[in-house]
Amino acid sequence: MTKITSSGESEISGLSATIQDYLSLIYVMERDGEPVVGTRLAELLRVTPPTVTNTLKRMTRDGLITMDKNGTHLTDAGWDAARVVMRRHMLMEWMMAKTLPWSKLHGEAHHLEHAISSMTESALLEQLGHPKTCPHGNPLPGCEEAVAGWISLTQMAEGAAATLRRIHELAEENADLLAFLERHGLLPGAALRVTEVLPFNQTITVEVGGRAVTLGNAAAKYLFVELDNC
Repeated sequence: MTKITSSGESEISGLSATIQDYLSLIYVMERDGEPVVGTRLAELLRVTPPTVTNTLKRMTRDGLITMDKNGTHLTDAGWDAARVVMRRHMLMEWMMAKTLPWSKLHGEAHHLEHAISSMTESALLEQLGHPKTCPHGNPLPGCEEAVAGWISLTQMAEGAAATLRRIHELAEENADLLAFLERHGLLPGAALRVTEVLPFNQTITVEVGGRAVTLGNAAAKYLFVELDNC
């Protein structure tokens, strides 16, 4: 049985890669106020609902989460461990940012994040200049204020202009979507303008780099922008 004590910063070497993956997803869902539902975890992790149920039971046993009538929630120890997992994942993305295509960073970081030590984590933070976001624009733990002013693309009106700043962590789980965004120039820092909003078929079209790109709202809601000053 793995026991992790809350100490502000957890050493996660005793946690399996699977548990770390669960922690990172639950962290994002809780941070954003989204209910932690087993079927949603199963979809994101590409496993069966019974597998999720069994894993959550182990995490409850090990003091990482609580499960009761109020839902599934990280404990203090769970939050501490999840922050470490998320930070190491994002640092791995930055480490590979000049080597791999942007759309591949998230998937590749999953293979490396579980192996780095606290010493390596600290060294990377220093070397990278303590970034506040990952290459996809998502906040490192403790840096949530850096993204607080950005709004979802679906909140923009026709004719509005903005700079794309962030592709949400849950969208990062869709490798095909990331490849689509990269192919069409929808990367953090890209200037865009909304040219058409069609509520009846739930799509939004933007102009980016001189080209029109149409997204369904199911994907567009995970893209966050900083509106241009008028």
